Amino acid sequence: MNAVQTYRYLGSSALGQDGLALQTSGGPAPNPRFFTGFLTTPHAAAVGLLAVAEVARTRYHRPVSPASLDPVVTGSRDRLRFESFSGCCGVYARLDALPDGLDGDVVEHGTTNVDVNNPLREALARVGGLDPLHLSVGPEDLTVSTMDGAVVEKKVPLPVRWLRGFAEVQVLAARFEPRAEVPAAEAAAFLRRLPTTADRSVLWVVPAGRSLRLTSRPVPGAVCLAGASRLAALRPMLRFARTLRVYGPTVAAGSAPVPSTWELDTGALRLSLTLSPEPYRGFSGEGAALTALAGDEVVDDADLVAALLSWDPAIDVDRLAAEAGIDAARVRGALAQLGTAGRVGYDVSEAAYFHRVMPYDAGRAERDNPRLVGARALLDAGAVEWDGTSATIRSGDQVYRVRRLPDGGFTCTCPWWAKHRGQRGPCRHALATRMLTTDQVEERA
Repeated sequence: MNAVQTYRYLGSSALGQDGLALQTSGGPAPNPRFFTGFLTTPHAAAVGLLAVAEVARTRYHRPVSPASLDPVVTGSRDRLRFESFSGCCGVYARLDALPDGLDGDVVEHGTTNVDVNNPLREALARVGGLDPLHLSVGPEDLTVSTMDGAVVEKKVPLPVRWLRGFAEVQVLAARFEPRAEVPAAEAAAFLRRLPTTADRSVLWVVPAGRSLRLTSRPVPGAVCLAGASRLAALRPMLRFARTLRVYGPTVAAGSAPVPSTWELDTGALRLSLTLSPEPYRGFSGEGAALTALAGDEVVDDADLVAALLSWDPAIDVDRLAAEAGIDAARVRGALAQLGTAGRVGYDVSEAAYFHRVMPYDAGRAERDNPRLVGARALLDAGAVEWDGTSATIRSGDQVYRVRRLPDGGFTCTCPWWAKHRGQRGPCRHALATRMLTTDQVEERA
């Protein structure tokens, strides 16, 4: 897909004598300066930034030439967050510089790109334990300057796959729970046992005392580890970490592969990798956000919630529900809608949503989700007939049956459902049925 989301910058990011200067887009004023100060653990921060940049330039599925996508940085009150997706969109990386990791003032909020090109990577790689690393996020500098010279940064288009990936990851991660925590030494031993070259294996990990044990089958309490070599970006950060925490959804014997998050915590920084359920699956196609986006009121709810979002490090869903006068489920649907423009993320460590500044387009959810477009087309054509327990859907020459499950979900007789069994979100027929039955309930009410 060639569509992109474009930012506007007054200049280019730079690394010079005074530190790293990052250009901004968005915030309370055009191109604001939202952080100026030092990182208190510069060596670890440089390694973490390089890890996020390495993920952005890597295609883990069928590795080819490096991608050229730039990480995103967001400042909000007391922290900075650096985020990226891999070139294949199957790995989401984030480095959080926490309050103890910053020696400066977050005076504004905003979101920008970080152009970690070759000269800047080389400069960050030379940062040692006693070398200061100063960040100034604002519009003044125009070039990336190192000992080797200056590099001019171009404006960065944000691919639609990243926007879709942001939306899917926050919906998936909101279902995660902490599954294991091990000391850094045990984490290092565990990671050394994993493959270092690209692999397609799907393994499972279970806590074993102070360590982690690999198994080939899912069991209650296990965490899915799909494509274990994709954790390679964590290895350089291990020397600074105190603990490794692992997060994932609830699984049972026989569960299909699911996503997971692996997080190293240094106290001042948190570096996390979220892996898609299988090495060849990118987050942009998971479909986890589709159900939340299917309601007719979701766009209006998103506009309302967007106006109430603050720049606290964590978004309080219950507070938003009370202030907006809607229930928590509708707030989460609104956050999913905002997530289609990358406006909302989810922090598994805090078990809370957080806010980004990105251009919000209410119609993006429709344009970027073909199944949602297809579902609305079926409804507009009057192709869905509901008899109270199941639906008959006529699509061209084909007829499909959609049945409601006890948990409120739906099954379908279409090829999509037969292939994925609900693991990649609902098909368009199930979406259309959900939308029709929801409207009927609201009309009766």
